[in-house]
Amino acid sequence: MSERDSEANRFSARAARYARVGANVGGVAARIAGTRLLGLEGRNLSNAEALAKALGGLKGPIMKVAQLVATIPDVVPPEYAAELQKLQSQAPPMGPAFVKRRMMAELGPQWRTRFAEFDLKPAAAASLGQVHRATTHDGVPVACKLQYPDMESAVEADIAQLDVLFALHRRMDPVIDTTEIAKEIGARVREELDYVREAKHIALYRAMLAETSDVRVPALEAGLSTRRLLTMHWLEGDRILDHKQDGQESRDRISTAMFRAWWRPFSHHGVIHGDPHLGNYTVFSEEGAPQGINLLDYGCIRIFPPSFVGGVVDLYRGLLENDQARVIHAYETWGFKGLTKELVDTLNIWARFIYGPLLEDRTRRIAEDVSPAEYGRKQAFQVHQALKKRGPVTVPREFVFMDRAAIGLGGVFLHLDAALNFHRLFEQEIENFSTEHVAKVQAKALDRAGLAAAH
Repeated sequence: MSERDSEANRFSARAARYARVGANVGGVAARIAGTRLLGLEGRNLSNAEALAKALGGLKGPIMKVAQLVATIPDVVPPEYAAELQKLQSQAPPMGPAFVKRRMMAELGPQWRTRFAEFDLKPAAAASLGQVHRATTHDGVPVACKLQYPDMESAVEADIAQLDVLFALHRRMDPVIDTTEIAKEIGARVREELDYVREAKHIALYRAMLAETSDVRVPALEAGLSTRRLLTMHWLEGDRILDHKQDGQESRDRISTAMFRAWWRPFSHHGVIHGDPHLGNYTVFSEEGAPQGINLLDYGCIRIFPPSFVGGVVDLYRGLLENDQARVIHAYETWGFKGLTKELVDTLNIWARFIYGPLLEDRTRRIAEDVSPAEYGRKQAFQVHQALKKRGPVTVPREFVFMDRAAIGLGGVFLHLDAALNFHRLFEQEIENFSTEHVAKVQAKALDRAGLAAAH
């Protein structure tokens, strides 16, 4: 097929996707707009259910986008978030014949000879691709993450509809300017399509967590990887939720590993894992006892400027020491504009919720009497109500995945009913902290992994 024909096919696929997504989402948007014109609220459960149903029929990356939106507090109303979170990002798996064609496209006609064994039945299927178990000729078990065909067209079509979702919220209660949030989600989802970049993320995490024994990062099989195929060593483990009934000590050990897996790369290198989905982790055990976690997916990684990391530490210390000047400086470092005393007080509602467990030097739960799905919703509502008096507020794009990942991490602690001294764990991670040190070690790690620094 010529390059021109190939491009025409991609354009046709994108156009078809635009039509399908636009019809489904646009129909719900029109329905909500209609209720507004009739003087009704426009944000009721039946509309939320209609939107979820419209998106649920599409599968693919729009599901990932919808779930991202649902997990960022207060971007959409609570009833919409609850419905969107019910969506499963499972796409129908590719059949054996289709898998063979896709593998041939990535590794050539003799692709099967590159493996000692290859299971054509997927071990897992998600929104952008599926995973197959295989074995190398050296006897190494591997996971082959194979991207679905024409995902670039699907992602571009779906991202184009992201503004429609955000417009629903702006139309109903415009206290948060979602412009930067849309940009950030679009950038991260596009990056998830590039498995060459994800391979670099794996190299980065192997370096950052090399001395963290309770967090395992898979090794990459570079010769069996392409831009749309990622082959890495298979890490044996159990689902996190399989350990909900373990004893407190085991659950706390898993939770401590989760804390380190997230905070250590951020506090030392300015890097976070932005997709805290439970399916991205498994638990490894020795002699029947859980020892730590396997970190499996590296598509949604966010690299921050060292100054942003400094802002996170400044806000923590400002809240801990009741230093209002330091708190304001932290918000300014993050990119919040037009700060007034009232706006700072409003932002502090959210900050004290996120930082609350880190500020108390005692063993405690991350939160009491709240489900993982509802974690953060009450505080987001309080912030929303306060912002009504002085919005709209533009949320800096760097804040989006930081916020989302922190909520996701808290959800894991709730699932495991962990009881930890979060304050001491955090203090260990920021001991001798300085932005100069972060800048130095970040630059070195990114250079080794072949990644560019954030600006």
